[in-house]
Amino acid sequence: MNFIKTPLQGVYIIEPRVFTDPRGYFFESYKESEFEKAGIKTKFVQDNQSCSSYGVIRGLHCQTGEHCQAKLVRVLQGRVLDVAVDIRRDSPTFGKHISVELSDDNFKQLYIPHGFLHGFSVLSQTAVFAYKVDNFYNKESEWGMRYDAPEFNIDWQVPKDKILTSEKDRIENSLSDVPDFFVE
Repeated sequence: MNFIKTPLQGVYIIEPRVFTDPRGYFFESYKESEFEKAGIKTKFVQDNQSCSSYGVIRGLHCQTGEHCQAKLVRVLQGRVLDVAVDIRRDSPTFGKHISVELSDDNFKQLYIPHGFLHGFSVLSQTAVFAYKVDNFYNKESEWGMRYDAPEFNIDWQVPKDKILTSEKDRIENSLSDVPDFFVE
């Protein structure tokens, strides 16, 4: 596995070694010892999966306090633009984001530690999105910001008239509302 550091401390793009032959392909999507060698000692406790259609934007969300979640995300089918936003108040990249295309063709994954908002937009007709988390979901600990928050100016690569979101994705918080609520 190739672990690529991003400008956001702790966020990695992960490129697995993919072995192909006439039958198809094989790769290790997660191997604890490889992650530990890269300095990622996260213990995952749950796997989640979603299926979404073109134009869906899910995010920007996080869990807070003792329920913070680190994530390892990837696409099983289709293409998404995956986004992580640093909301760690003491970070030199506070308020900055990274976006990476994840697809069933490029096999890339994104590791997102505690202290980040996370979201993705679907760029293909449908996408099956999978992710590991290191903590269980807790509704009372949910926090987020609008996917189109002007502070971030994220290009979700979906025309405005094609965007589909939920009420949860229209949260009116801003960067000035971010409390210091992440546990390491």
